[in-house]
Amino acid sequence: MSELVTLKTFLGTWAGGDAGRTAIADTVTAIARAGVGIADLVARGPLEEGLASIRGTDPNAGGDAQKELDVVAEERILDALKPTPTAFLASEESETLIPVNADGRLVVAVDPLDGSSNIDTNVSVGTIYSIMPYDPAVNTDPATAVMRPGSNQVAAGFLAYGPATILVATFGEGTQVFVHDRQTGEFVLARTDVEIPAETKEYGVNQSNMRHWHEPMRRYVEDCLAGKDGPRAKDFNMRWVGSMVADAFRIFTRGGVYVYTGDKRKGYENGRLRLIYEAFPLAFLVEQAKGAATDGKTRILDIEPTHIHQRIPLVFGSRAEVEKIASYY
Repeated sequence: MSELVTLKTFLGTWAGGDAGRTAIADTVTAIARAGVGIADLVARGPLEEGLASIRGTDPNAGGDAQKELDVVAEERILDALKPTPTAFLASEESETLIPVNADGRLVVAVDPLDGSSNIDTNVSVGTIYSIMPYDPAVNTDPATAVMRPGSNQVAAGFLAYGPATILVATFGEGTQVFVHDRQTGEFVLARTDVEIPAETKEYGVNQSNMRHWHEPMRRYVEDCLAGKDGPRAKDFNMRWVGSMVADAFRIFTRGGVYVYTGDKRKGYENGRLRLIYEAFPLAFLVEQAKGAATDGKTRILDIEPTHIHQRIPLVFGSRAEVEKIASYY
């Protein structure tokens, strides 16, 4: 049996003593460590009374209802990042960037608990992160460090808290999957250089909103539903968890396409997903796994943000299917 490769070993080899890479490695290690604690809280479910309850009456900075565990998750990540070379933390839960380390040269953008509406239903939730470089001489306004196209990311990933705690990570050299070993406390490399199959017969979308969609997306799904007798000439399966990290991990495991489109409802014109905290890191991970990610037409990593909490439609997964969806537009 080959020797297991831990996250620590993998990052040490990848960094190779380079100061810039070591800073990134230390930051990802801290996020993973925070994720273990968050996973433990999630695993306690109803025993951890009140963490699934709505916090106050106001939405978070991203405009969504905020649960107690959203706030706890952000606090855990912030505490873990304090010893790292992170200058600022940009979070879905906070209106402005949070100062972390005055000497830091990285900015971390995070959705501390993706899928938190599913906490009380025992469905997988997770943490999504993006890391960008920060230069105080250039980024005199710290927000400008994250207000750049996603192609500027130096690392990205997500943790999924389910039956296993999974870390899917990229450092711009492929996408890797690590699994937390509860016996040793280490994250262990489970899959290296993940490749999402280019072709698929599986799509994920909240089809209950179909009546609100714009014509291109409605036609795409109608053609999929028509199966082998329709214009696509093949039968499709539809899978939708409603927790993006869970849907994403399925795609990294067996292919497929994830669709969260904008629609005609007020407040949904640009979908509900955040560009910086969710779309950028997922797009980076997917492209490094030979998949594709767009807003329906435009490559996600080419989009320049106009607002820290900007929302955007998101389509990602198997490259051929993402391109097919774009053809409907």
